[in-house]
Amino acid sequence: MLTLIACIVLVALIFDFINGFHDAANSIATVVSTRVLTPLQAVVWAAFFNFVAAFGFGVQVAKTVGKGVVESSVVDQWMILAGLFGAIVWDLITWYWGLPTSSSHALIGGFAGAAVAKAGFGSLIGAGLIKIGIFMVLAPVIGLTVGFLLMLATVWIFKDAHPGRVDWLFRRLQLVSAAAYSLGHGTNDAQKTMGIIAVLLFSAGYLGPEFYVPFWVILAAHAAIGLGTLSGGWRIVKTMGMRITKLRPVGGFSAETAGALTLLGTATFGIPVSTTHTITGAIMGVGSLQRFSAVRWGVAGRIIWAWIVTIPASALVAAGSWWMLHLLGV
Repeated sequence: MLTLIACIVLVALIFDFINGFHDAANSIATVVSTRVLTPLQAVVWAAFFNFVAAFGFGVQVAKTVGKGVVESSVVDQWMILAGLFGAIVWDLITWYWGLPTSSSHALIGGFAGAAVAKAGFGSLIGAGLIKIGIFMVLAPVIGLTVGFLLMLATVWIFKDAHPGRVDWLFRRLQLVSAAAYSLGHGTNDAQKTMGIIAVLLFSAGYLGPEFYVPFWVILAAHAAIGLGTLSGGWRIVKTMGMRITKLRPVGGFSAETAGALTLLGTATFGIPVSTTHTITGAIMGVGSLQRFSAVRWGVAGRIIWAWIVTIPASALVAAGSWWMLHLLGV
């Protein structure tokens, strides 16, 4: 039993690594596309702050995922394994296609799909899923709005400044905004894997009568996502940093700052939002201030369709995985 639990924890950390690999673009696309950092410098910078986020930002999102999506009474190791498989498969498919979809929603979709396959729709916690669904829509809207307003304020403040000096200043400020965004990325995304590992340990009786997130799980999840970010994900970097809109350092700073504010704010209240949706919305908001046509809305539309199908697609893969395990008699 302990060996099986250890293997599933390893699979969860592999998902977390893939999450970092898949979502590396969230942290580095803007700072790479503005040429403030080279790709190698950017992934090292982002990975470091993904890991640093383990210290001091709490585990509210992990508790929401662990206790607020599926009834604890129906959770077992095979259901979690099927859910992880659904999330991993969808992440790898969308990485191959170069689509910046949400690893977070793939994980939640996989977890929910496996639960439904095992125990029906009554096993789902409606309030938690409704909150996640609402912020699936709100996160990119908040990112877009804050990005637009930050860019508008910056343009107004520096309207009489020499363009060269503005560019010099924001190349340095973008290092700060990229670090802040990576903190938000690590805080939000690593906690979702923490929640899955913690509910696995809780359901197997290793946490005692009260649900909590052990410190070693926190460190392991942040290390895994940091290493995943370090490995990069260049297909999605190209989509995020170059195809949606053309960014300069001032735009990169505004988008990253908007994303960081949104992610850290929602993490404080335990709301598991998508880092991908958030930064994509922020980039669109920044780009639309230049002119509406500056955003390549065809690319943006393709991304949005991928967002819409992420939860049902990963849920279907997870449900199919659970049925396969069930037919094998486990």
